[in-house]
Amino acid sequence: MWQLNLPSYQFNIKKEAEKLFIFDTQRKRFVSLTPEEWVRQNFIRYMIEEKHFPAALIAIETQIIVNSMKKRCDGIVYDKQMQPHIILEFKAPTVEITEETFNQVAVYNYKLQVDMFILSNGLQHFFCKRNTDGAGYIINTEIPDYRDL
Repeated sequence: MWQLNLPSYQFNIKKEAEKLFIFDTQRKRFVSLTPEEWVRQNFIRYMIEEKHFPAALIAIETQIIVNSMKKRCDGIVYDKQMQPHIILEFKAPTVEITEETFNQVAVYNYKLQVDMFILSNGLQHFFCKRNTDGAGYIINTEIPDYRDL
């Protein structure tokens, strides 16, 4: 598999008709193992095991409607009242995180109105939090522990 800037984890991977699938514990089913999915599976595991995010509050591949268009958000972390709290966006390790990636999250946030989001390609990770004055974001490369949010 692709080497990432994350701890190593064991996954349930199977091969069918020359295609690889990975078991997604959040969706409770096997999904196609693409480079982006490898990043998502590793990063979600990192969030749960290392950063103490409650697995029950993380939704994967959530459909949202923005300006009458269906969009699919890679992930959303909900708060305890089940309101969107953090947007998750993942890219393949070969995809550079650019301003365009941040703009993609901004489109999702137009609908979700959260104060935080996380971007990762498995090599680079960004935690972004809205400034207290509401103008712009503070961007960090360290993902905080859930208990510190």
